[in-house]
Amino acid sequence: MSVTAPNPANNPYLVSFAVSLAAFMELLDTTIANVALTHIAGSLGAGSEESTWVLTSYLVSNGIVLPLSGWLSTLMGRKNFFVFCILGFTFTSFMCGIATSMPMLLLFRLLQGLAGGGLQPTQQAIVKDSFPPDKIGTAFAITGVTMMVAPILGPSLGGYITDSFSWRWIFFMNVPIGILATVLVKALVQDLPSSQKQPVATIDYIGLSLIALGLGSLQIFLDKGQQEDWFDSSFIIFFACIAFIGLTLAIFWLLQQKNPIVDLKLFKIPSFSMSCIILFFLGFVVYSSTTLLPMLVQGNFGYDATLSGLMLSPGGIVIFCMMPIVGKLVNVIQARYLISFGMLISAVGMWATGLITPQTDYYTFVFVRILQVTGIPFLFVPTSALAFSKISNENSNNASAIVSLLRNLGGSIGIAIITSRLVHSKQIEQSYLVEHLTTADPGYRSAISTYTHAITDLGVPASQALTKAKVYIYQELLSQASILAYRDAYNFIGIVLIVLSIAALFMPNNILPKKDAPGGP
Repeated sequence: MSVTAPNPANNPYLVSFAVSLAAFMELLDTTIANVALTHIAGSLGAGSEESTWVLTSYLVSNGIVLPLSGWLSTLMGRKNFFVFCILGFTFTSFMCGIATSMPMLLLFRLLQGLAGGGLQPTQQAIVKDSFPPDKIGTAFAITGVTMMVAPILGPSLGGYITDSFSWRWIFFMNVPIGILATVLVKALVQDLPSSQKQPVATIDYIGLSLIALGLGSLQIFLDKGQQEDWFDSSFIIFFACIAFIGLTLAIFWLLQQKNPIVDLKLFKIPSFSMSCIILFFLGFVVYSSTTLLPMLVQGNFGYDATLSGLMLSPGGIVIFCMMPIVGKLVNVIQARYLISFGMLISAVGMWATGLITPQTDYYTFVFVRILQVTGIPFLFVPTSALAFSKISNENSNNASAIVSLLRNLGGSIGIAIITSRLVHSKQIEQSYLVEHLTTADPGYRSAISTYTHAITDLGVPASQALTKAKVYIYQELLSQASILAYRDAYNFIGIVLIVLSIAALFMPNNILPKKDAPGGP
C-alpha cells in the first residue's frame, strides 16, 4: 500500500492550527448549549421538553453527515468541502443567535449540525496528511487536543457565557472564529493530489438515504430514550425499529457497491478495525463521565452551572499538556501498551470518584476529575496512530469519517446507558436504605431522637417535630441514594475500562520509526 508523502509547502503546525480552530469551534458546540437550555426555553417561550430538541436536532444532523464527509470531500475536493463547512457553520451559528422563536432556532440548529458534521473528520484527515509517517503521533496529539478538550470545556464556557451575558452569545462567538478559520484555511491548506476533487459518475442515492434514515433514527432513539422511558414508549420503539432496519440495509448495500459512499471494507485491516472499537469506547468513557459529574454536583451539592463547569476545566488542561508527551511516546513504545496503561489510569479515576461522600469538597472533585482524564491521551493518540498506520492518503477521508462517527456514537450510547443505569441504581439504593428506616435499627432511633430534640429546641411542638425529623431523614436518604447511584455508575465505567485494558494487549503491533544507525569508523 503506497502512502503519498505530505506536501511540504506549508508548515504542518500552522496548517494544523488553522484546521483545528474550525474543528474546535464545532466540537465545542456539541456540549456548550447543554447548560443553557433553561435560559433558551424561557427566552423563546418554550417548554423544557421542546428545548431539549436544541441538542437532539444538532446531534441527529451532525451524526448523518459524519460518515458521509469522506465521500463529500472526494466529490468537492477536501479543502473546498472544509471551507464550505466552516462558512455554513458560521452562518447558521449567527442565525441561531438571532432566532426569535423555537422553530426558527431548531431549523438553524439542524442546519448547523449538517454544516459542522464534516469539520471534525476532515480536520483529522488534513492534519494526518500534513505530517510525515514518523511524526504521526504528533499529528494525532494535535487532533486529540481538539477532540478531547473541546467537549470538556463546553459546559464551563457555556455556563459562564449564559450566566454573564446571554445564551445568544454561545452562537455569536462562532462568527469571528469562523471567519478567522476560513481565512487561515484558504491561505495555508493545500490539497494533496489524492485529496483533490475527483469525478463521481453517479450518486448512490439509496446508500445515502439508508445512512441518513438509520443514523438519524438511532440518534433520536439514544437522545430521547431515557426521557421517554425507553421501550415503554411507542415513539422510541418506532425509531429503534427504523434505526435497526435502516442501518442493517445500509451495511448490506454498501458492501455490494464498487464505490460506496462509506467504505466499510477498511474494517478488513485489523489495526484499523480494532482501533475503531477502542475509539468507540473512548467516546463512551469521555462523554458519559463528563455528563455524570456536573449532574452529580448540581443535583446533590448545590453547584451552579458555572462552578460545575469550572470543576471540569482543570481536566481539560491536563489533557492539553499530556497530548504532546504521549505523541512522542508513540514513537518509542508499542501503542497497545500505552492504550492498556491509559485504560488502567482512567479506571482508577472512576473508582476514586465512587468514594465521594456528602462531605466531599470542590477541590476533591477537581482532583478525581483530573485522575479520570489523565489516561485519555494514552488512549486517543496511540489508538489513532495505530488506526491510520496502514491507511493510505487516498483513504484518509473515509477512515477519518468512520473513526469520528464511531467515537461520537460511543459517546451517545455511553450517555444513554449510563443515565439509564443511574436511574435504575437510584431506585435500588433507595430501596436498600429504606429497609433501615425502622425502629429496630439503632442508627435510625438515634437519628430520630437527635433531630426531634433539635427541632423541638427551636420552639416546634413535639408532635410536629417528630414529623419534620422523619421528613428530614427521608430527604437525607434520597440524597445518599443518589450519591450511591453515581458511585455505581462510575464503578461500571471503571469495570469497562479494566476489561478493555486487558483486550488492548492483544491489539496488533504498530511499526515504530527506526532510529538512525550509528556511523562506521
